[in-house]
Amino acid sequence: MFKRADRPLRPSALPDDPLKPVHVMTATSDAETGSTLASEPKGIGTVLTILFAFACGALAANLYYAQPLVALIGRDTGLAVSLESLIVTAAQAGYAIGLILLVPLGDIFENRKLILATMVLNLFSLAGLALLPGLFALFSMTLLVGITSVGAQMIVPLAASLAPAHKRGEIVGNVMTGLLGGILLARPVASFLAEHVGWRGVFGVSGLVVALILATGYFIIPSRQPRTGKGYRELIGSLGHLFVSEPVLRRRGLYHAAMFASFSMFWTAAPVILFREPFAFSPGEVALFTLAGVFGVVAAPVAGRLADRGHTHVGTMVAICLAIAAFVLAWFGQTTFWPLLLAGIVIDLGVQANLVLGQREIYQLDESIRNRLNAVYMTTFFLGGAIGSALASPLLETFGWTAVCLVGAGLPASALAYFLLVEREG
Repeated sequence: MFKRADRPLRPSALPDDPLKPVHVMTATSDAETGSTLASEPKGIGTVLTILFAFACGALAANLYYAQPLVALIGRDTGLAVSLESLIVTAAQAGYAIGLILLVPLGDIFENRKLILATMVLNLFSLAGLALLPGLFALFSMTLLVGITSVGAQMIVPLAASLAPAHKRGEIVGNVMTGLLGGILLARPVASFLAEHVGWRGVFGVSGLVVALILATGYFIIPSRQPRTGKGYRELIGSLGHLFVSEPVLRRRGLYHAAMFASFSMFWTAAPVILFREPFAFSPGEVALFTLAGVFGVVAAPVAGRLADRGHTHVGTMVAICLAIAAFVLAWFGQTTFWPLLLAGIVIDLGVQANLVLGQREIYQLDESIRNRLNAVYMTTFFLGGAIGSALASPLLETFGWTAVCLVGAGLPASALAYFLLVEREG
């Protein structure tokens, strides 16, 4: 009989030196995939956790650097104003492609080599974006940056696999703190750097950061070799089956799709009204406003610890209610700044907490398919975020800020209704 991979480990199984690579070998059979992992998690040290968090943040930030820079990039490259937003679209489209086509490879290829190879490609694409002239290079390199930034979504499942079951939520929460911090800091950091080194310099600096992480990771990221009988086509084809056959994965993906849609709607529409009267903010002041979201990173480790203590049910309700409350606050922010600022903090707290709670739940399903579980989960709510961003401008321009707040609150409210309908406290 094989041992269950989620059984808590003895203290003696943890590594003495957090810098020393841990070669993970599990012994879990997987009836759905016909695969076997030959290892049992040996733990994850503090240094490796910090590296994973930093790497996830640096890679995820690549998707958001262009958002405050599209006008500057457009002027420099001769891109029509009406097409400038396609720069961001290219990065997001690339990320979606990577989630579907690359992240599942973590279930069949050795994880360390896959992560490092993806980061090498990310480094080259960032260099191309910083150095190569012309619109074709701009869009092709931006697309490739998005595709290869999914290395972050290979790291999170690896961290979950290395962590003992009784600390899995805490470890995932800590790693996700770095990823979310990268997302939330990307916009203000890009605005600040662009004033000093130009928009190309922003991606050059990002490349230097990725290179540093790559060099460090080469020595301390542990090996993890999954064993599966699936080929690549069968692997990708199984993604849709997982969404249908795994109710926990499906529910958590849909909850967070609604949450992330409201999140994207808020952060797309709020800067627009700040540029207008009565606020008339400058781009720099709007960049400072976006820093409000940084407070949301504290929710990730707290949510992870709550999940480890068995409070996922209550935590999910609180997280969703925070998103609803954020838009109630935001409704008072059309002419007053402080409610809008508080709304930015509250919605980030709710969304980041719900993200980690969802990941903690899906990573408990089957460790041998964690990369595919993560790919389906991320793709599901990523599509929700795209819908939220797409709705923000038409709602604001046609019906006004009140409509944005009503729809923004309605999305998580629908998730809460679904949650109360189908979930039972365990």
